Amino acid sequence: MQRRKWILTGSGAAAWMCAPIFIRSAAAQDVPGLSAKSVSIGCSAAMSGPLAGFGTDIAQGAGAAFEQVNAQGGVHGRSIQLQMVDDAYVPERTLANVKQILGSGSALALLSCVGTPNNTAILPLVEEAGIPYVAPITGASSLRKNSRNVFHVRASYTDEVQRLIKRLAGMGLKSIGIVFQDNGYGREAQADALRTLAGLGMTPSLEAAVATDGGNLPAVLAQVADARPAAVLLATAGAVSVELVRGLKKQAPGVLLAGLSVTMPGDALAKLGEQGSGLAIAMVVPDPNRPRMQLVRDYQSAMRAKGHTAFSQGSLEAYVNARVLIEGLERAGREPTPAKLRIALASIRQWDLGGFMVDFSAQAPYVGSRFIELGVLGSSGRFLA
Repeated sequence: MQRRKWILTGSGAAAWMCAPIFIRSAAAQDVPGLSAKSVSIGCSAAMSGPLAGFGTDIAQGAGAAFEQVNAQGGVHGRSIQLQMVDDAYVPERTLANVKQILGSGSALALLSCVGTPNNTAILPLVEEAGIPYVAPITGASSLRKNSRNVFHVRASYTDEVQRLIKRLAGMGLKSIGIVFQDNGYGREAQADALRTLAGLGMTPSLEAAVATDGGNLPAVLAQVADARPAAVLLATAGAVSVELVRGLKKQAPGVLLAGLSVTMPGDALAKLGEQGSGLAIAMVVPDPNRPRMQLVRDYQSAMRAKGHTAFSQGSLEAYVNARVLIEGLERAGREPTPAKLRIALASIRQWDLGGFMVDFSAQAPYVGSRFIELGVLGSSGRFLA
């Protein structure tokens, strides 16, 4: 069976192809994904389905970072190619994609595969194969174990949930509900929320699980409307979040809404428009539209060079993740191997990307950032100052 593949080449061209996953041009090399002129990085992400916005963010943000370094001659003379394969947010497809990547020897490392259930499926394979894996797009604490090959960058969902609930409780709100995605990501965030509330001597005013495809959305909206909480924590992601917020604004007006960093990828915010006004969001990278930090200025410059004029949290996170991988490749030397790259990534200490610090501890689990800020969306879809 053929699968959809998106290759971002050293020249910056992007093309959709219907072809078997990863041509074996690099597989014959002694080092997977490495040739005399390029190094290939693999990524399985949702480029279709309800979380397709995450794939777009990665293609744009990471693609911009790689093109930025490729325009300067690459890393030790090699251009970086990001080879993305669509999994539509289906864990079984993610697992099949990563097996194909490993079996074909077509990538030196993995970057930012999307989703908690998807990463749950592939991490045992990653650990067994010994392939370096930078920045999974998940903050699930259950996946932050003592893996020697995985280098998380973003703060955890546990940290995000605690920050959001404590802020809501600090506002004097006594009635806080939880709406969570009915999968591993959502249930873990629900458990984090319950523990945080219990630590504050509180219990949730409601708990509602929403299907990823939104199939039970009317029932969830009715449940929230009946409970009438003062605030609702949204542990959802992708397209369902848009209809959820729209529905809550209509059926439970006045209820404060607060979401995790993955609740609203860039495409979801664009669809939500003015209806997102007042929504609080946890941010694991700085505001992408406010170039106060050198990091954000570098990101915006790289995005504009690729023709992208809309900036988002997701594409900035992908840009940061790609920069971390690039730094690892620089430190790994002229002839990188998976083992050299793993050691190089682990050596990153107090590395400043321009106001954003990445620091991997001396031993696993490797988590590079604890950065969290809270933002409130205005009617323009951007965070208020």
